Amino acid sequence: MSKFDQRAQILMKTLVETYISSGQPVGSKTLLENSQLNVSSATVRNVMHDLESMGLLTAPYTSAGRIPTSQGVRLFVDQLLTVSDVEDIYLKQLQKHLGNVSETGEMLASVSNMLSQVTQMAGLIRVPRRDVTCVKQVEFVPLTQNKVLVVLVLSDGEVQNRVIQLDSDVSRDQLQQATNYVNHHFAGKELDTVRRELLKELKDDRARMDQMMASMVEVAEKGFAGNEDEVQVTGKSQLLNWADSGDISDLRSVFDAFAEKTQMLTLLDKCLNAEGVQLFIGEESGYDVLSQCSVVGAPYSIDGQAVGVLAVVGPTRMAYDKVIPMVDITAKLISAALNNED
Repeated sequence: MSKFDQRAQILMKTLVETYISSGQPVGSKTLLENSQLNVSSATVRNVMHDLESMGLLTAPYTSAGRIPTSQGVRLFVDQLLTVSDVEDIYLKQLQKHLGNVSETGEMLASVSNMLSQVTQMAGLIRVPRRDVTCVKQVEFVPLTQNKVLVVLVLSDGEVQNRVIQLDSDVSRDQLQQATNYVNHHFAGKELDTVRRELLKELKDDRARMDQMMASMVEVAEKGFAGNEDEVQVTGKSQLLNWADSGDISDLRSVFDAFAEKTQMLTLLDKCLNAEGVQLFIGEESGYDVLSQCSVVGAPYSIDGQAVGVLAVVGPTRMAYDKVIPMVDITAKLISAALNNED
């Protein structure tokens, strides 16, 4: 890295910014004009050669200019990036979305979709981890025959309504007793803890259960079932423009990864366990299907504990100076909205 002096830094920064803006390989003449350095074209070519030998640049064609490698983009982001201020119009739109929706899942999807549209990239939401979301109140409401409506109020303000099918009829009195029991013993505890402790406590006493207690077991088992849809994808169609321009050549495989979600969940969980904005450029994701993509994600929290992740997926040729602060402020305002809910 001894060749990476101030002049090389200026040329590297200018080349990456020019490439992100144009999508075309950058030649020495264009680089000299854009950098406004008082040096010769030969000097610029020599510096570009040095940067290429360091693995920061590559030539897509024999006679073409240069484009940054994933390693070059990483160096640019870590050392040379000048972050832009988030535009007021975006902040106003974001606050409007956060204020108009009371249900957490709907709010997250709305905000993710808005971020997707503004960045012209796909949006990802890692929904709140239910093992760290507390139960405020639960109610079991009889519907018809052996169908029961479960109304679950969570600490993040979300209200879940689930219709469950029981194996046997349960009376209104039995459901009221189940409601009173759960709220008395488990209100304020984490959802996963409620599910685990309630089932253990009731099943340990199965031998001396009456019909009402047996029915409560069934209600608890089905009413507190986990939510499997942990990753939500918005704005996939935004990536079509990047595919048309050649920035993402294998878009079908990227869409398949979105649909399968396991890879996305693994990446988002890495963001969940870290502080601040996390960035995976190209091969850094660990998945070949995302080799032409970057993932920018940031966790959002409830009571100081990270419970979910907001992210965007786009080409490695993205405007990092704008996208990174937008993801950062959006995640922070989601946290503020969740923590302000009663």
